[in-house]
Amino acid sequence: MLTIKNVIFILIVLLKIKCIKCKWKIWEKDLDWWQTSVIYQIYPVSFQDSDGDGKGDLEGIRSRLDYFTETGIKTIWLSPIYTSPKIDNGYDISNFTDVDPIFGTLDDFKSLVKNIKDRGMYILLDFVPNHTSDQHEWFQKSIKRIEPYTDYYIWTDPKQIFPNGTKLPPNNWLSLFGGSAWTYNEERQQFYYHKFTVQQPELNYYNKKVREDMKEVLKFWLDLGVDGFRVDAVRYLTEDPELHDELCFPEFKTCNNEYFKINHNYTEDWPDDYDMVYEWREFLDSYAKCSPYNHTRIMLTEAYTSIDDITLYYGNDTNQGAQLPFNFYLLYADIESNSTVYKYLIDLWFDNMVEGQWADWVTGNHDVTRLATKMGNEIVDGFAMLSMLLPGTAVTYQGDELGQTSSMVRKDQQRDRYNAGDLAIRDPERGPFPWNDSLNGGFSSNKFTWGTVNPSYWEINLETQKKAEKSHYKVYKQLIDLRQKPTIQRGDLNLYIVSTWVLAFTRELSGNESYLTVINFGSEMEFILLGETIPKLPDKLSVAVPSINSDYKDGEIVDTKFSLHIASKPLILRPKASVVLTTDITVVPTTSP
Repeated sequence: MLTIKNVIFILIVLLKIKCIKCKWKIWEKDLDWWQTSVIYQIYPVSFQDSDGDGKGDLEGIRSRLDYFTETGIKTIWLSPIYTSPKIDNGYDISNFTDVDPIFGTLDDFKSLVKNIKDRGMYILLDFVPNHTSDQHEWFQKSIKRIEPYTDYYIWTDPKQIFPNGTKLPPNNWLSLFGGSAWTYNEERQQFYYHKFTVQQPELNYYNKKVREDMKEVLKFWLDLGVDGFRVDAVRYLTEDPELHDELCFPEFKTCNNEYFKINHNYTEDWPDDYDMVYEWREFLDSYAKCSPYNHTRIMLTEAYTSIDDITLYYGNDTNQGAQLPFNFYLLYADIESNSTVYKYLIDLWFDNMVEGQWADWVTGNHDVTRLATKMGNEIVDGFAMLSMLLPGTAVTYQGDELGQTSSMVRKDQQRDRYNAGDLAIRDPERGPFPWNDSLNGGFSSNKFTWGTVNPSYWEINLETQKKAEKSHYKVYKQLIDLRQKPTIQRGDLNLYIVSTWVLAFTRELSGNESYLTVINFGSEMEFILLGETIPKLPDKLSVAVPSINSDYKDGEIVDTKFSLHIASKPLILRPKASVVLTTDITVVPTTSP
């Protein structure tokens, strides 16, 4: 059934309407630290090795803090550093309140936090509340029915026991990593539930003691100076207590245990997931009020799901949720995506975002193919402009600011033993950060490293890009500087479809300079008469930030209107090139037609 939104979208595609719409009203509140800062994700084992064992560690991160200060990055987020058997790359945690030896010690963490605070920076940790490792003390005691741990996990009897001793699981729920989500434990004589690997039993959040213990985990790290948490896999926190079977989607006659053909309405996005997030937000807010350092502690949530479900994590009329439910929608774009698609993805978030909340933009992470590999190195600056200059908080995955590409990984080098449906290993996007052109890109002195170093490190590395006249890093740094402008932090947003492949957007704030970003997502050169698409522009604009492939220089003047009688230069963009333009003349904000 076609909705009004669907009809409008189809018309835009078919008629190429030049759409003008004010998507973001001026933000009039004072901005908090997490709204003005870029959040930078570090995958610790691949960032910097300090002791020559081939694995990144906390001391390595501490030794590289100058990089963040020089670049203007204020907030770093660490992927899991907890004690773990590493069955699922550290997301199977056996001790939530200690550091895994490969990363160092708790004292190393305290030293890192002190150095971060001394620089006026902030630190976030991954919080992985959905499950533990099967080696966790809680699970081992739960197997033995030692109180209060007996019901810390989701245990249930077999649905049926056959004469030959075969036990039938209680229902047809599947693991994301393949096969049944139920595993029988002989000692306890029951099945336990695991959405991920067999070694990751799910915690039971209908047990009040579990909820209290997980708050104690949060408090432990908050007491050490942590400023917030990215909460992993929130859409799997709770499940249907009645254990109903899940059915095939209507378009499939049979599922044959194929995960993506089944409607997982009883195990994903269960309503009680949101209550847990609201409960944690209340805890973080309460902690902040009682802390001697009375600043906001933030929560970011990870859920690859529908826009309706994601935005519920913001909260509702009676509950506050996460400050930043991760917005992954730009990750869904590919080389086939034209300007209409990008506008749709941006509109999708703003049209559904809870009123009064703050947006965020994610363009890469440790689970998806690197941006430069998927989309091409030429468009890296354009995506940086999207994430940095659209209203909201920008999230950067380590190395994407350099245009780092995915590593080439042989079978004998694979570390990622499990992934969603065995569709693809995730090792290539987890390759070490390339600092320079020395051994292993400066990551480690060990010939053999945890992750496969990309052979391109001789060319794509931080030191080379710092010295180059033009580089992705220099563009990235310019954009961070630009984010400090009041217009970028608080101004109105208008989106424009300039042509099939060119998207533009303005940021406007009365009394301040305005900015116009133009991105060519296509494979052909574009000659753009800006004045024909974007009304009320001044005749000339100045280049504020050019992409490295744009053929423009900082401060160069671009004409917005073309005339045969007056010498003028329309905007010309090479394939995949982009540019940020500015003027001292405030662009008059437009209203929705």
